[in-house]
Amino acid sequence: MKKIFSIFTFVFLGLNSANATSVIGTVNGNAITDSDITARTELMARQGKTSTTNRRQAFQNIIDDYIKLDYAANYNVKPSDKDADKELKQMKLGEMSETVRSMARLAVRANIAWNVMMARTIVPDIEISKSDIATERALLAREHGLPIEITMLRLTDIPNDVYKKLTKPKNCDAAEEMVENLGGYPQKITAMQYELAPEVRNRIAGLPLLTWSKNENNTVFLICSEKKGKEYKNLDEIIKQNAIYKKASVNAEQQLKQLRRKAVIIINDDRYKL
Repeated sequence: MKKIFSIFTFVFLGLNSANATSVIGTVNGNAITDSDITARTELMARQGKTSTTNRRQAFQNIIDDYIKLDYAANYNVKPSDKDADKELKQMKLGEMSETVRSMARLAVRANIAWNVMMARTIVPDIEISKSDIATERALLAREHGLPIEITMLRLTDIPNDVYKKLTKPKNCDAAEEMVENLGGYPQKITAMQYELAPEVRNRIAGLPLLTWSKNENNTVFLICSEKKGKEYKNLDEIIKQNAIYKKASVNAEQQLKQLRRKAVIIINDDRYKL
């Protein structure tokens, strides 16, 4: 009886073990188990991604990782676990189980491989024009601000009839005097553009020097002067690199879609059908 019990115990435990590692699907022959998906969702949670569709998204992410690695391997680009561990150390994700660490390594290796392939096959074909840089600079100015010291006047509680009497001044002192003569109290502000509130940056972005802005909510701005900071020297090169990266990311996503179509993906669980 004891022997029979032992056999049933073994079979029961074996079934549980098989279920815990059941293969949900394969991509180009690489198996993805239920445990892999669980580990990937934990990794995503550590990165602040807590959507209710995490398991499906985790499954798709693992598929993409294998696709990226297989594609890069064709060009002999094969990041190692050692390479991944260096990146993971910098990410500071805390203590992880071996399964979670394995999924983290897979994700990082795929990311390294994909970035290398982007640099080799996509980035060299991208051209950035002066108008592209100007557009990106304007966007950066609105969203985050530039390393430019701005001196400006701000008028608040200004009636529209008074606003209509404002004319283009010769300089900032003349602008202050004009406002005071009309009964106003101009506020003079000097600050780096990135220190200004977003709504202020939006109002003054693209505003020519010594030109009154539109009167919105009884508030008017005038830029007296602009002075480029030391960081501005390399700004266009930084903007250019960012613009290249953005275009490369769009092209890379299109390429990934094509690779997905060519990949051999088998899904055994209907819950994860794409």
